[in-house]
Amino acid sequence: MRPLQKQIIDKLLVQPTIDPESEFRRSVDFLKDYLKKHTFLKSLVLGISGGQDSTLGGYIAQTAVNELIEETGNNEYQFIAVSLPYGVQKDEADRQEALQFIKPSRNLTVNIKPAVDASVEAVEQATGEELSNFLKGNIKARERMKVQYDLAGMYHGVVLGTDHAAEAITGFFTKHGDGAADLVPLYRLNKRQGRAILKFVGAPEKLYNKIPTADLEDDKPLIPDEVALGVSYNDIDDYLEGKEVRKEAADKIEGWYLKTEHKRNPAIDVFEDWWK
Repeated sequence: MRPLQKQIIDKLLVQPTIDPESEFRRSVDFLKDYLKKHTFLKSLVLGISGGQDSTLGGYIAQTAVNELIEETGNNEYQFIAVSLPYGVQKDEADRQEALQFIKPSRNLTVNIKPAVDASVEAVEQATGEELSNFLKGNIKARERMKVQYDLAGMYHGVVLGTDHAAEAITGFFTKHGDGAADLVPLYRLNKRQGRAILKFVGAPEKLYNKIPTADLEDDKPLIPDEVALGVSYNDIDDYLEGKEVRKEAADKIEGWYLKTEHKRNPAIDVFEDWWK
Protein backbone atom coordinates (compact mmCIF):
# COMPACT_ATOMS: atom_id res chain seq x y z
CA MET A 1 0.00 0.00 0.00
CA ARG A 2 1.28 3.48 -0.85
CA PRO A 3 2.19 5.63 2.21
CA LEU A 4 -0.31 8.39 1.42
CA GLN A 5 -2.96 5.79 0.65
CA LYS A 6 -2.93 4.51 4.23
CA GLN A 7 -3.06 8.05 5.63
CA ILE A 8 -6.08 8.87 3.48
CA ILE A 9 -7.92 5.67 4.37
CA ASP A 10 -7.35 6.25 8.08
CA LYS A 11 -8.50 9.86 7.84
CA LEU A 12 -11.65 9.09 5.85
CA LEU A 13 -12.49 6.06 8.04
CA VAL A 14 -13.10 3.72 5.11
CA GLN A 15 -13.34 -0.01 5.79
CA PRO A 16 -12.11 -2.54 3.19
CA THR A 17 -15.43 -4.39 3.39
CA ILE A 18 -18.79 -3.63 4.98
CA ASP A 19 -21.96 -5.40 5.99
CA PRO A 20 -24.67 -3.32 4.25
CA GLU A 21 -27.29 -4.05 6.90
CA SER A 22 -25.01 -3.01 9.77
CA GLU A 23 -23.85 0.17 8.03
CA PHE A 24 -27.42 1.13 7.15
CA ARG A 25 -28.41 0.68 10.79
CA ARG A 26 -25.36 2.66 11.90
CA SER A 27 -26.35 5.66 9.79
CA VAL A 28 -30.00 5.53 10.85
CA ASP A 29 -29.06 5.36 14.54
CA PHE A 30 -26.60 8.21 14.08
CA LEU A 31 -29.40 10.51 12.90
CA LYS A 32 -31.84 9.29 15.55
CA ASP A 33 -29.36 9.80 18.36
CA TYR A 34 -28.58 13.30 17.18
CA LEU A 35 -32.25 14.33 17.12
CA LYS A 36 -32.91 12.74 20.50
CA LYS A 37 -29.95 14.58 21.98
CA HIS A 38 -31.02 17.94 20.52
CA THR A 39 -34.70 17.90 21.44
CA PHE A 40 -35.48 21.28 19.86
CA LEU A 41 -34.71 19.81 16.42
CA LYS A 42 -37.58 18.13 14.58
CA SER A 43 -36.57 18.03 10.91
CA LEU A 44 -33.96 16.58 8.61
CA VAL A 45 -33.47 18.42 5.31
CA LEU A 46 -31.82 17.09 2.16
CA GLY A 47 -31.84 17.97 -1.51
CA ILE A 48 -32.92 15.03 -3.68
CA SER A 49 -31.49 14.88 -7.19
CA GLY A 50 -32.35 11.33 -8.24
CA GLY A 51 -28.77 10.12 -7.97
CA GLN A 52 -27.32 7.36 -5.79
CA ASP A 53 -26.07 9.50 -2.94
CA SER A 54 -29.14 11.63 -2.27
CA THR A 55 -31.41 8.59 -2.69
CA LEU A 56 -29.43 6.74 -0.02
CA GLY A 57 -29.20 9.76 2.27
CA GLY A 58 -32.92 10.43 1.89
CA TYR A 59 -33.92 6.85 2.60
CA ILE A 60 -31.73 6.76 5.71
CA ALA A 61 -33.25 10.04 6.90
CA GLN A 62 -36.83 8.94 6.33
CA THR A 63 -36.18 5.64 8.10
CA ALA A 64 -34.78 7.52 11.09
CA VAL A 65 -37.81 9.82 11.20
CA ASN A 66 -40.27 6.94 10.88
CA GLU A 67 -38.63 5.06 13.73
CA LEU A 68 -38.50 8.15 15.97
CA ILE A 69 -42.21 8.79 15.44
CA GLU A 70 -43.03 5.18 16.24
CA GLU A 71 -40.79 5.10 19.32
CA THR A 72 -41.78 8.47 20.78
CA GLY A 73 -45.26 9.07 19.45
CA ASN A 74 -44.12 12.56 18.41
CA ASN A 75 -45.47 13.33 14.94
CA GLU A 76 -43.48 16.55 14.72
CA TYR A 77 -40.47 14.69 13.38
CA GLN A 78 -40.18 14.97 9.60
CA PHE A 79 -37.83 14.47 6.70
CA ILE A 80 -38.04 17.29 4.16
CA ALA A 81 -36.93 16.25 0.67
CA VAL A 82 -36.09 19.31 -1.40
CA SER A 83 -36.06 19.41 -5.18
CA LEU A 84 -33.74 22.18 -6.34
CA PRO A 85 -33.83 22.42 -10.14
CA TYR A 86 -32.15 25.11 -12.14
CA GLY A 87 -35.12 25.71 -14.43
CA VAL A 88 -36.05 22.25 -15.64
CA GLN A 89 -34.12 19.25 -14.33
CA LYS A 90 -32.97 17.07 -17.21
CA ASP A 91 -33.25 13.81 -15.23
CA GLU A 92 -36.52 14.71 -13.51
CA ALA A 93 -37.87 11.18 -14.01
CA ASP A 94 -35.05 9.79 -11.86
CA ARG A 95 -35.78 12.30 -9.11
CA GLN A 96 -39.44 11.30 -9.12
CA GLU A 97 -38.49 7.63 -8.89
CA ALA A 98 -36.21 8.40 -5.95
CA LEU A 99 -39.00 10.27 -4.17
CA GLN A 100 -41.39 7.38 -4.71
CA PHE A 101 -38.85 5.06 -3.13
CA ILE A 102 -38.01 7.35 -0.19
CA LYS A 103 -41.61 8.45 0.52
CA PRO A 104 -40.53 11.63 2.34
CA SER A 105 -42.63 13.21 5.06
CA ARG A 106 -42.64 16.38 3.00
CA ASN A 107 -41.49 17.23 -0.51
CA LEU A 108 -40.79 20.81 -1.53
CA THR A 109 -39.57 22.24 -4.83
CA VAL A 110 -37.54 25.45 -5.02
CA ASN A 111 -36.42 26.62 -8.45
CA ILE A 112 -32.97 28.15 -7.93
CA LYS A 113 -32.74 29.70 -11.43
CA PRO A 114 -33.98 33.23 -10.56
CA ALA A 115 -31.61 33.50 -7.59
CA VAL A 116 -28.61 32.10 -9.46
CA ASP A 117 -29.19 34.28 -12.52
CA ALA A 118 -29.57 37.37 -10.33
CA SER A 119 -26.30 36.60 -8.55
CA VAL A 120 -24.45 36.02 -11.81
CA GLU A 121 -25.82 39.26 -13.27
CA ALA A 122 -24.87 41.26 -10.18
CA VAL A 123 -21.27 40.00 -10.21
CA GLU A 124 -20.89 40.52 -13.95
CA GLN A 125 -22.25 44.06 -13.69
CA ALA A 126 -19.87 44.84 -10.83
CA THR A 127 -16.78 43.43 -12.57
CA GLY A 128 -17.59 44.04 -16.19
CA GLU A 129 -16.48 40.47 -16.84
CA GLU A 130 -18.38 37.30 -17.72
CA LEU A 131 -18.45 34.47 -15.19
CA SER A 132 -17.33 31.08 -16.48
CA ASN A 133 -19.73 28.14 -16.56
CA PHE A 134 -17.58 26.52 -13.88
CA LEU A 135 -18.03 29.44 -11.48
CA LYS A 136 -21.72 29.61 -12.28
CA GLY A 137 -21.91 25.92 -11.38
CA ASN A 138 -20.46 26.73 -7.97
CA ILE A 139 -23.12 29.41 -7.51
CA LYS A 140 -25.79 26.81 -8.26
CA ALA A 141 -24.37 24.45 -5.65
CA ARG A 142 -24.16 27.18 -3.02
CA GLU A 143 -27.68 28.44 -3.75
CA ARG A 144 -29.01 24.91 -3.31
CA MET A 145 -27.35 24.66 0.07
CA LYS A 146 -28.57 28.12 1.06
CA VAL A 147 -32.15 27.05 0.36
CA GLN A 148 -31.72 23.92 2.44
CA TYR A 149 -30.50 26.01 5.38
CA ASP A 150 -33.42 28.39 4.89
CA LEU A 151 -35.80 25.45 5.23
CA ALA A 152 -33.91 23.98 8.16
CA GLY A 153 -34.27 27.31 9.92
CA MET A 154 -38.00 27.48 9.16
CA TYR A 155 -38.73 23.95 10.34
CA HIS A 156 -36.33 23.55 13.30
CA GLY A 157 -34.07 21.18 11.47
CA VAL A 158 -30.58 20.30 10.34
CA VAL A 159 -29.18 19.92 6.85
CA LEU A 160 -27.85 16.56 5.74
CA GLY A 161 -24.94 16.19 3.34
CA THR A 162 -24.30 13.36 0.91
CA ASP A 163 -20.52 13.65 0.92
CA HIS A 164 -18.85 10.25 1.01
CA ALA A 165 -15.27 9.06 0.93
CA ALA A 166 -15.04 8.77 -2.86
CA GLU A 167 -16.03 12.43 -3.19
CA ALA A 168 -14.04 13.59 -0.17
CA ILE A 169 -10.79 12.10 -1.45
CA THR A 170 -11.04 13.97 -4.75
CA GLY A 171 -12.59 17.15 -3.36
CA PHE A 172 -15.42 16.67 -5.84
CA PHE A 173 -17.81 19.05 -4.15
CA THR A 174 -18.32 22.79 -3.98
CA LYS A 175 -16.84 24.51 -0.96
CA HIS A 176 -19.71 25.96 1.09
CA GLY A 177 -22.08 24.39 -1.42
CA ASP A 178 -22.83 20.67 -1.33
CA GLY A 179 -19.75 20.45 0.91
CA ALA A 180 -21.59 22.39 3.63
CA ALA A 181 -23.92 20.43 5.92
CA ASP A 182 -24.61 19.69 9.57
CA LEU A 183 -24.56 15.89 9.40
CA VAL A 184 -22.92 13.61 6.83
CA PRO A 185 -24.21 10.06 7.40
CA LEU A 186 -22.45 8.63 4.32
CA TYR A 187 -18.99 10.03 5.07
CA ARG A 188 -17.12 6.78 5.75
CA LEU A 189 -18.49 4.95 2.69
CA ASN A 190 -17.09 4.72 -0.80
CA LYS A 191 -19.25 4.62 -3.91
CA ARG A 192 -19.65 0.85 -4.20
CA GLN A 193 -20.45 0.51 -0.50
CA GLY A 194 -23.24 3.06 -0.82
CA ARG A 195 -24.52 1.15 -3.84
CA ALA A 196 -24.50 -2.08 -1.81
CA ILE A 197 -26.60 -0.49 0.93
CA LEU A 198 -29.14 0.79 -1.58
CA LYS A 199 -29.36 -2.67 -3.07
CA PHE A 200 -29.87 -4.13 0.42
CA VAL A 201 -32.77 -1.77 1.23
CA GLY A 202 -34.49 -2.55 -2.07
CA ALA A 203 -33.92 0.64 -4.04
CA PRO A 204 -34.67 0.56 -7.78
CA GLU A 205 -31.61 -0.75 -9.61
CA LYS A 206 -31.79 2.17 -12.02
CA LEU A 207 -30.99 4.59 -9.20
CA TYR A 208 -28.00 2.87 -7.65
CA ASN A 209 -26.51 2.01 -11.03
CA LYS A 210 -27.04 5.50 -12.43
CA ILE A 211 -23.94 7.21 -13.82
CA PRO A 212 -22.93 9.84 -11.23
CA THR A 213 -22.98 13.45 -12.43
CA ALA A 214 -22.92 16.81 -10.65
CA ASP A 215 -24.69 18.49 -13.61
CA LEU A 216 -23.61 22.01 -12.67
CA GLU A 217 -22.08 23.43 -15.85
CA ASP A 218 -24.44 24.72 -18.55
CA ASP A 219 -22.02 23.85 -21.36
CA LYS A 220 -21.48 20.29 -20.04
CA PRO A 221 -24.94 18.99 -19.10
CA LEU A 222 -24.92 15.70 -17.18
CA ILE A 223 -21.18 15.22 -17.68
CA PRO A 224 -20.18 12.06 -15.74
CA ASP A 225 -18.10 12.61 -12.61
CA GLU A 226 -15.54 10.11 -13.87
CA VAL A 227 -14.99 12.17 -17.03
CA ALA A 228 -14.55 15.36 -15.00
CA LEU A 229 -12.15 13.65 -12.59
CA GLY A 230 -10.18 11.67 -15.15
CA VAL A 231 -10.37 8.54 -12.99
CA SER A 232 -13.06 5.91 -12.43
CA TYR A 233 -14.99 5.38 -9.21
CA ASN A 234 -13.96 1.75 -9.42
CA ASP A 235 -10.31 2.81 -9.13
CA ILE A 236 -11.15 5.30 -6.37
CA ASP A 237 -13.06 2.64 -4.42
CA ASP A 238 -10.25 0.12 -4.82
CA TYR A 239 -7.77 2.73 -3.60
CA LEU A 240 -9.94 3.51 -0.56
CA GLU A 241 -10.25 -0.18 0.26
CA GLY A 242 -6.47 -0.53 0.40
CA LYS A 243 -6.14 -2.39 -2.87
CA GLU A 244 -3.41 -1.88 -5.40
CA VAL A 245 -4.48 0.24 -8.36
CA ARG A 246 -2.74 1.29 -11.53
CA LYS A 247 0.00 3.87 -10.88
CA GLU A 248 -1.64 6.33 -13.27
CA ALA A 249 -4.94 6.11 -11.37
CA ALA A 250 -3.28 6.28 -7.94
CA ASP A 251 -1.27 9.33 -8.96
CA LYS A 252 -4.42 11.03 -10.22
CA ILE A 253 -6.35 10.25 -7.01
CA GLU A 254 -3.54 11.49 -4.78
CA GLY A 255 -3.13 14.56 -6.95
CA TRP A 256 -6.79 15.46 -6.46
CA TYR A 257 -6.50 14.79 -2.73
CA LEU A 258 -3.53 17.11 -2.25
CA LYS A 259 -4.87 19.83 -4.53
CA THR A 260 -8.25 19.95 -2.75
CA GLU A 261 -7.01 19.68 0.84
CA HIS A 262 -8.28 23.19 1.59
CA LYS A 263 -11.86 21.99 0.99
CA ARG A 264 -11.67 19.41 3.75
CA ASN A 265 -10.06 21.69 6.33
CA PRO A 266 -11.91 24.08 8.64
CA ALA A 267 -11.37 27.80 8.36
CA ILE A 268 -7.95 28.94 9.60
CA ASP A 269 -7.97 31.22 12.63
CA VAL A 270 -5.23 33.32 14.17
CA PHE A 271 -4.57 30.78 16.92
CA GLU A 272 -3.58 27.99 14.58
CA ASP A 273 -0.01 26.87 14.09
CA TRP A 274 -0.19 28.00 10.46
CA TRP A 275 0.40 31.55 11.65
CA LYS A 276 3.40 30.76 13.86
